[in-house]
Amino acid sequence: MKNLFLILLLSIICIGESYAQVPRARIHIEVVTPDTLLRSGFTTNSVATGLRIVPVETFVYLGARNIASSPQAITGATFTFVSRPSGSTASINIMTPTYINFLADRAGEYVVKLDITTAGGTDDTTITIVSARYIGVGGFDGGATAFPQCMSCHAAHPKFVAIYDRWKVSSHALMARKGIRGDLGTSYDASCLKCHTTGNDHNIAANNDGFDDIQRQVSWTFTSPSVARWDALRASNSLLQRATIGCESCHGPGSAHTMGGAITNTQISYDDGTCGTCHDSGTRYNKYREWKESDHFTPIWSGSFAQATASQNNSLGNCIRCHDGRGYVNFTYNRTTNTTGMNSADQIDVGCVACHDPHGNGRPSSLRVSPATSDTLSTGFKYTAFGGKGKTCMDCHKSRRSIAAMLPTTVAMSSTWGPHRSVQTDVLLGQNAAAWDANPYVNTIHNVAITDGCVTCHMGSAPAIGNVNRDKVAGHTMRLRNFENNYTHTASCTGCHPQRPTFDSFVADRDYDGDGTIEPVQAEVSGLLRRIRIALPPVGVDSIAWASIGTDQNLRRAYWNYQLIFNDNSLGMHNTKFTFAVLTRTLQELVGVSVKDEPVEVMSFSLAQNYPNPFNPSTKIQFVVAQKSNIKIEVFTSNGELVNVLVNESFEAGNHSINWNARANDGTELTSGVYLYRMISDNNVIGTKKMLLIR
Repeated sequence: MKNLFLILLLSIICIGESYAQVPRARIHIEVVTPDTLLRSGFTTNSVATGLRIVPVETFVYLGARNIASSPQAITGATFTFVSRPSGSTASINIMTPTYINFLADRAGEYVVKLDITTAGGTDDTTITIVSARYIGVGGFDGGATAFPQCMSCHAAHPKFVAIYDRWKVSSHALMARKGIRGDLGTSYDASCLKCHTTGNDHNIAANNDGFDDIQRQVSWTFTSPSVARWDALRASNSLLQRATIGCESCHGPGSAHTMGGAITNTQISYDDGTCGTCHDSGTRYNKYREWKESDHFTPIWSGSFAQATASQNNSLGNCIRCHDGRGYVNFTYNRTTNTTGMNSADQIDVGCVACHDPHGNGRPSSLRVSPATSDTLSTGFKYTAFGGKGKTCMDCHKSRRSIAAMLPTTVAMSSTWGPHRSVQTDVLLGQNAAAWDANPYVNTIHNVAITDGCVTCHMGSAPAIGNVNRDKVAGHTMRLRNFENNYTHTASCTGCHPQRPTFDSFVADRDYDGDGTIEPVQAEVSGLLRRIRIALPPVGVDSIAWASIGTDQNLRRAYWNYQLIFNDNSLGMHNTKFTFAVLTRTLQELVGVSVKDEPVEVMSFSLAQNYPNPFNPSTKIQFVVAQKSNIKIEVFTSNGELVNVLVNESFEAGNHSINWNARANDGTELTSGVYLYRMISDNNVIGTKKMLLIR
């Protein structure tokens, strides 16, 4: 008995531990943009890129995270210094229970330890922050290159030279030059240099050999734009090599890397803090703030993304190429990403550098170049001539699978059976829908009329400064609806569709969903999707039991089409004709399917599908009589129980119809569910069909 008690006790402890998972501590370097400073009320007055390599005399912001596979809330977090550079008096400043900052007041390494506590236990970790000074790029604008400037070493490496050659003619490289010379107009002033130079104070006063520090040393001043002012700046090569958005603007100040330091003392980052420190400044420079409103800002993570080495390729089956910023960049270079052991903490947001090459590449907005073979759907359809700038979006927003490949497979084998989540390209191009015959579905002309595809509509002109919807729609939000107030942004539509102030202004041409009212396109599509959900297993309820679809080919086609249109997320706006054609045909096939082993359509007698269907409480049944005959129409439950004989009498040849109010023969109201009705002419079964009653 005693041993049994111990076994039970240990079992209880083990069960408790399975629910209270041991934590995994992680220190996250936080990004602080100018807008963050403005909105948060931080007193530090110091932006932060989120890099490990930081400028001397600027603040570092650190957050505590639990990255266990099923993370629990952190109930206690303590940050301490393990070590600091000689002479440093830096101290930990607690901002929230899981968020701290400190001033990197000396050059060198700051090793910070984090201890966390959760319901599952405790854990600790450390991080090393490197504080350094700026050194300049070298060779810029015809200037000299001298150690320790970046190109004093990297000019010996062809790979870096190729990058440098692209960068030196990019907007990043030339912005300060153009502004100071007057190429950008007379409004350019000294405040612009904060973002257009390397190491300028932003915003805290810091002595770290940045542009402003060298500017004071050489006594160069900027009052108004002129060629003479730029020429005067060029007289100091040290200043010239910082008069650009150079290497250190994105990779961190370089002195710790060049002056006998480790190669790790410079950083390649795919995160967006380096972009946000400038592209999140005030109401005019709001791209970063827009992006934070997009779905890309909060990437989806699944443990299945860690597909290991063997499955890493650039096919549509590679999750990480679209769910991770670094993964997409690698994809554009035809490189694969080894995700062995990857977890959510390793995931990179799909942000600025995923879509734009910060070194420049000569393309509009420096959009990255997709591999030559990537403009192909899973069906094999090539869209080379479509999309324009929107091809960057289309690389990921398309089905991972084709209906031809999936139709033979059993739905019950996987909850992910179907085309996958983001299928906008397939729908825009009118491709990859399940069909019941060889006739193609019709399409609108959006795919040819909209030059840059996704970009034209979703990144069009944003609301004006001061508008409550600014930063919520258009631009880099890629959204056309502000879900906070249900505002819909149609600015990009009105060029072709005048007087369409909202999505609801786009009214359908007929009552597609059969509810008796002609509604806006999106409402009609929602109604059709709902009817298909109800008609799919478990029939009669507004949900889908995917595991019940199994091997039925008709149900698979219907389920595929439901997912294709539902996961497009535009409710018909991307391709209205295609959407209605696919959904109406799908609904027709679902609710009009004949019961197995029942003979159908003797001679030219016929039984039509009831309308409306689903219905409540009455519906109309139409039928055709080829020659004078006795016609019987019966209604059964799905289990075959006879509930009503609607007619049993002689009819002349021609078209006929009857109405049924969903009552049994004894007048009892029937409950919601699937019913079968069949037509018999002179003892010959003409046909049997399904109908769905919803109370």
